[in-house]
Amino acid sequence: MVSSDEAQQNQRKSKDPRPIVWSIGLLVVALCFYFVLLGQRAVELMSNGTVAGIGLGIGVFILPLLGIWMVWSTLRAGIAHQRLARRAKDEGYELDVSDLPRRPSGRIERDAADALFAQVKAEWEAAPNDWHNTYRIARAYDYAGDRSRAREMMKRAVEQEAAETTDGASG
Repeated sequence: MVSSDEAQQNQRKSKDPRPIVWSIGLLVVALCFYFVLLGQRAVELMSNGTVAGIGLGIGVFILPLLGIWMVWSTLRAGIAHQRLARRAKDEGYELDVSDLPRRPSGRIERDAADALFAQVKAEWEAAPNDWHNTYRIARAYDYAGDRSRAREMMKRAVEQEAAETTDGASG
């Protein structure tokens, strides 16, 4: 018989990604529509011909450009992280957290996450230039609740993996 914790784990592992992909796609389309509207307003303000209108128009025109850059960089990072996660799982480097105690919310208990982090940190310190270890410490930071360091280390893991792939292709 499968316990409820095991059933939750199996459900998480077999979750269909399509609803998430569709949601992201719809958000990107909505943002693009919004950026076009902002761009049109910027042109209207600048065509007014007054100094204030031109100044405001330039300011409003910058907003969709910033938005496009944010959407692009976020999607690019997310795709790179997913690719890295898939590769780490395929190569057997994904952290196994299935047996760690969880809170009612599903998050890993703090003490268990800290113990996992200590173990993974020791592995990372032994080989900090291996993207596998950097990926694992990024995941451990995330489980421990330190999202900013998790993002920083995941970005580093992506860079290390890209350098390894480039070196492997040229060497």
